[in-house]
Amino acid sequence: MTETTTPPLRDLKGSVLPLTIALTVVGYGLVLGTLYLGLPIYPDVGLETVNALSDAIAVINTLATTSLVLGWYAIRRGNVDAHRRFMSGAFALILVFLVLYLLKTGGGGTKEIALEPGAMYYAYLAMLAVHILLSIVSVPVVLYALLLGVTHTPRELREETPHRRVGRVAASAWIVSLSLGVVTYLMLNHLYGFEFVKAVVAVPLPV
Repeated sequence: MTETTTPPLRDLKGSVLPLTIALTVVGYGLVLGTLYLGLPIYPDVGLETVNALSDAIAVINTLATTSLVLGWYAIRRGNVDAHRRFMSGAFALILVFLVLYLLKTGGGGTKEIALEPGAMYYAYLAMLAVHILLSIVSVPVVLYALLLGVTHTPRELREETPHRRVGRVAASAWIVSLSLGVVTYLMLNHLYGFEFVKAVVAVPLPV
């Protein structure tokens, strides 16, 4: 079995849970504030840029999904080092996704599929709903599994933490969510078309 002896963030070993909570709150706050409060912190972007960002996000999600699958395969073969690299890489890709997503929705807007109610329309809504729900649920689980992984040794992870169990749930939810995100992107942007809804930006309060 291949494994490192010293985790990269060993000094944070005792702060995994509070860090998970803090980062989850920050992540939720940014997304909800952008979607529903119109945070005035993003540059204004047009539809052409929104389309380019949508394409980039789909590529990033595909790469992240691939990295997750490779990470899962690596740990099943007992290669802890490769597992850690793939999972860390997937997380880094998701951070890039988050930045691009916030810029796209906060500075540009959102898209609504141009389909009449019917089988494909409801299938799209169902996949989108599952994608969003799993995205929301997976945030704290993914953060907790990742923080355990970068603060504990492989022996500690196996014997002292729920990393294996939590990681299995996190990876499964993450893979399904990302895969559905790519499918709904293809339906929205390349198969059925969309209607663009420009973001409404809140007016900053006078200081």
